[in-house]
Amino acid sequence: MAIFFRTPLTDALAFEMIDERLSSRMDFDGYLNVYGVEDELTVTWPRGMSAGAFKEQATDALRSTWRRARFWLVYQRCDSRDDLDINEIRNAAIRLSQRYLEAAVVTLSLLGRTDSASDLELVFVCFRDESDRRNFRVRYEGKFVPES
Repeated sequence: MAIFFRTPLTDALAFEMIDERLSSRMDFDGYLNVYGVEDELTVTWPRGMSAGAFKEQATDALRSTWRRARFWLVYQRCDSRDDLDINEIRNAAIRLSQRYLEAAVVTLSLLGRTDSASDLELVFVCFRDESDRRNFRVRYEGKFVPES
């Protein structure tokens, strides 16, 4: 089985990367999905929507998530590393984080319409307590994750 969680980013770097893409004036298809035990929210970036409008909606969703679960781990998915599909990583994060009270998993994809050089795919695993975040890192980061 492949390693799901490796090379974490800081929150600051992740937000810098997001801002860089959204400020670049490049055309992207994008979505942000927030999965929590009690709810799920998806924000899409359809053609015709401005980068600013998508950024505003995504920021609101991230802010709402942060209010419930302030301790985040951020992982970047890259084709160049032969990482698993973003949905496989998301599903593993959801399955593994359900052991933690009020955890949430946020998936952000910004995919260039003309090429993949500027693609950005991030998975945020968000926890209510710092101890839960530390526990997740120790148990799963850089390790093989079993299917069940």
